[in-house]
Amino acid sequence: MGKRRIGGLKIILLKIHQTQQSEFISLCDSELIGKIFEGEETCLEVRKSFYNGHKLDEQEFEKNLKRASSLNIVGEESIKFVLKKKLISNKDIKKIQNIPFAILVIFT
Repeated sequence: MGKRRIGGLKIILLKIHQTQQSEFISLCDSELIGKIFEGEETCLEVRKSFYNGHKLDEQEFEKNLKRASSLNIVGEESIKFVLKKKLISNKDIKKIQNIPFAILVIFT
C-alpha cells in the first residue's frame, strides 16, 4: 500500500468519536492505517475503525477541540500538527518502532 499524498504532502486523517458523556478526536497519518507496531511492553494497532476518518480540516478540528475530552495522535505529520498548535510538547511524545504517538487528556 503506497502513501496517500496530495500535492506531495502526507494526509492527516481526522475522526471524531462521540459518546453520551464526551467527545474525543483521533488524528493519524493516512499511510499508517491498518498497521500494527509492537514495542517491548506496548502494542499500537492503528485500526481503520478508530483512525480512518477524513482529511484534516483545521477549522473542524478547532471547533471539535473545544468539546473534546481527549486526543489520540499517531504519526509524524499528525504529531507535528499538534505540536504546532501547542497542545502537546516533545516530552508527551512516545515512539514504537520509530512511530511517534501521543495521548492527550483534556480537563475542563
